[in-house]
Amino acid sequence: MRHEATAVGDTGAALKETWHLNAMGESRVLRFLFGFLMGSASVHIVWVVVLLTCPLLLSAQTIHYAKRPDVRNGEKVYKGGCIACHGSEGKGAPIASTAFTRPDTFPDFTDCAGTTPEPNGNWKAVIVHGGPSRGLSQIMPAFGDLLTDEEINDVIGYMRGFCKNVHHDPLGELNLPRALVTEKAFPENEIVISTAASASGAPAWSTDIIDERTIIDARTQLETDVPVNYADQAHNWTAGFGDITLALKREMFSSLRTGSILSLQGGILLPTGDSKRGFGAGTTQFEPFAAFDQLFKTNTFLQTQLGADLPVDTGVVPRSMFWRVAVGQAMAPDHMLGRLFSPMVEFLAVRDFKPGATTNWDVLPEMQITISRRQHVRIGFGVREPFTNTNGRVPQVMFYLLWDRADGKLWNGWR
Repeated sequence: MRHEATAVGDTGAALKETWHLNAMGESRVLRFLFGFLMGSASVHIVWVVVLLTCPLLLSAQTIHYAKRPDVRNGEKVYKGGCIACHGSEGKGAPIASTAFTRPDTFPDFTDCAGTTPEPNGNWKAVIVHGGPSRGLSQIMPAFGDLLTDEEINDVIGYMRGFCKNVHHDPLGELNLPRALVTEKAFPENEIVISTAASASGAPAWSTDIIDERTIIDARTQLETDVPVNYADQAHNWTAGFGDITLALKREMFSSLRTGSILSLQGGILLPTGDSKRGFGAGTTQFEPFAAFDQLFKTNTFLQTQLGADLPVDTGVVPRSMFWRVAVGQAMAPDHMLGRLFSPMVEFLAVRDFKPGATTNWDVLPEMQITISRRQHVRIGFGVREPFTNTNGRVPQVMFYLLWDRADGKLWNGWR
């Protein structure tokens, strides 16, 4: 998705890590990178971000839990209070031996596609407060008054073992809150409606309808982005589609131990928008990028994205490079089991590949909030403010509605 153009817990098991990295050594790219980062305004922002995040990066390698889950004790807890409904293998007890009708949300703990993306906090909230606390069935009772915190952590560690995760899918703890512009590394199954509206000047806004879904496996994501633009041009309202994006993302490396995840994405922007009305670039563009996210033990997180827009016809629009970083903090009441609030700030930069070009820098303070009990529906909002090369660039009010369809239907999980 090209926002610049549209204007708009620990399981107790060791996880194998794989790297698939490629590098480019072309001198022109290196010279451009140096110039990009050493621009008059850029250098100050880069050094501010580095200085602010260095202490966090140093602590990133020491992520740990107060006590590693005791899987053997977790097995005792499971067999004493869970096996009657969930069965000895985690697939659910035989229907003939249960006295309830199994709801659609009844879990199969052996289903890695369904359980691996869920962070331990989601499991713990349901165990502590019962199914209705997350918009799930009332047949799941609350165990918060019956089990200690350690026993709950132990049984979660044991239940995690039902999924063998032989494909080393990224764990849900690494699925960080979505920023308004910076794309995260975690492969998703969600639908997002994202809008950016001009805060000054002639009224205009663009709404992107984004479909992200995993294909082949949980490490590969297909993205489709269809932008719809509205603008008051010379006091006449006009509307039309923008350039549609098709993209493929692949998670290359993830580690819960270090709190890190890296993905690569390649996209193509089709020239479906009317360039004469400013709704498209007027040429096909390729958009490769790398996304690296870092989670810290304080629930602080850092998301970074580095990529380029490479048009087929550079006579219509120049090649450009972009760099984005989002720094945020996840917060929730009830020991991180309640509604999630995630304030963030993004620093956004883009620079054309042409002589004399300078870097456009924007800052974007924002907030993401979960609005459904199941936390599968979220909203994000913020204001994007240009602070270099501001001539002709206006602030934008930005908003999105996110539905994580892997966690159920849009209208379910609210009460």
